[in-house]
Amino acid sequence: MFEPLKTTISLYRPYYKQILYFGDKMLHRRGQFKELFPSNSCKNFTISITGLGSSKEFSCIISDVMPDLQVQMNNQCFPLYYYEENTSKQKGLFDDSNHEDYIRRDAISDFILERSKKQYGKNVVKEDIFYYVYGLLHSKEYKETFANDLKKMLPRLPLAEDVRDFWKFSKAGRTLADLHLNYETVASLADVKVIGDDGTSYTVEKLRFPKKDQKDTIIYNSRIMITNIPSQAYKYVINGKSAIEWIMERYQVTTHKESGIVNNPNDWAEEVGNPRYILDLLLSIINVSVQTVEIVNNLPKLNYDADTNDVSPVKLYPHPTEDESFSIASEPE
Repeated sequence: MFEPLKTTISLYRPYYKQILYFGDKMLHRRGQFKELFPSNSCKNFTISITGLGSSKEFSCIISDVMPDLQVQMNNQCFPLYYYEENTSKQKGLFDDSNHEDYIRRDAISDFILERSKKQYGKNVVKEDIFYYVYGLLHSKEYKETFANDLKKMLPRLPLAEDVRDFWKFSKAGRTLADLHLNYETVASLADVKVIGDDGTSYTVEKLRFPKKDQKDTIIYNSRIMITNIPSQAYKYVINGKSAIEWIMERYQVTTHKESGIVNNPNDWAEEVGNPRYILDLLLSIINVSVQTVEIVNNLPKLNYDADTNDVSPVKLYPHPTEDESFSIASEPE
């Protein structure tokens, strides 16, 4: 039987959402997501990273909806919160499920909070640590130094020695998170030009470059072109592909060979009542990409000892430990 409350929005690919039916009769392996997003009213944030054995370079992306297993190759995700069922609440026979049915718990462990307070000051809160992690996972130096390790094991994250670097990473992580979560509302870059917009023709068949190596221009449809795209925008890569090229791949009309089902992104633009939705989204992602690269380029430079395997006693855990569930940093063994 179809259960309407089991439908939710999910992040299927970077910057591409789809409606997901989260019923146990349809999904064979739901993992622990029922504890991260138990209902549509239970808010959460997760950091998705490239999983073990991936053939793609390490990357990460934040989401406020349930991420797909391949939003990053072999995705592993780490939440800000997790939820437990509220067994003390008395429900009536006809009561609907809501957020009061669940108790929100912090996924950031008390251990790492106390350690961070000792090192960086009493004003540190768990969200600061969460965004520190998101900022640090974007560090080019970190990803390059530990590229081989990140293919074989979960990230082990150092705590910055300088308190100023901790706050720089944390604030950069917050800014990146705001960009990556609210990407649909980011304005277009002033220098990027839209040619041929007559105010009526926004239907997309397939977004493409004029030539394989000419990426400063995207042909939107037979009338519209987007030009003067800075090359810097393509340096923002998630899951082996630039964010711009993820939009180009996912927002095209396709037909599933076996079923004959047509996936037409123009239907969504019509449903939300914005014929320009795909064009505006592409323009937003260009700006998101440029801003992301600028923020990453200005992250603090940390010194890593590439000769040691023991980067730090602080590491990420994707599964509940004996004492802590979903802890983003637990006491070392």
